[in-house]
Amino acid sequence: MSMLTPPGMGGKYRITGDKYPRMRRPRHRRRIVLAAVAAVVALGLAGWGTLQLIDVFTGKGKNTTAGRTPDCDPSSAPAKALPKPGQITVNVYNATPRGGLAQSTADELKKRGFVIGKVGNAPAPYDKKVPGPGILLGATTAMDGPFSVLGTQLTGATPKTDARQTPDVDLIIGMAFQTLTVQKDADLALATLAQPVSDPACAETGAPETGAPVAGTPETGAPEKH
Repeated sequence: MSMLTPPGMGGKYRITGDKYPRMRRPRHRRRIVLAAVAAVVALGLAGWGTLQLIDVFTGKGKNTTAGRTPDCDPSSAPAKALPKPGQITVNVYNATPRGGLAQSTADELKKRGFVIGKVGNAPAPYDKKVPGPGILLGATTAMDGPFSVLGTQLTGATPKTDARQTPDVDLIIGMAFQTLTVQKDADLALATLAQPVSDPACAETGAPETGAPVAGTPETGAPEKH
């Protein structure tokens, strides 16, 4: 055995003067290198994902615009279906001490295309008991259209429902009544009612909505005998 041979190593590991044993690298080093590369890649992907989230929550994404969400479509909502004046029968009643108001108001509404039903003095529960410009009285189904259309003809009229089953509506003239809304203003209000309603998604971002103001706050009442 050569003096260069470590104790306990003989055979093929014996070192002679012109030959040295070839030692293999440990295989676990390759695994360590691969694991390190995988860790670097994973950290890079995590960092990229974090930047994307920051862009989303700070509003820097490329798919958003100021004041409007991607789902906002102002023209997506259809126009509201409303009855035409010629499809609405109006009974006109005078609840004031001034004579002739019911007939003159009925005549003007007829000129504007409404169908006129009964005309006369208001029933006892309303006679001289309507302090405002007037009351729109009808079935609950009238809230879906007839009240909105007729309400454009008298600013400040208060909608109120009763238990009738017929489609006609009453216009009860109140103590504060002066005259019907000027026709050109009433026509403009009707045109505004017929415009499409804005998409709710646009309303949430502050986009303007179209529509006419409601004539008044709806009330409910007991059945009346007419």
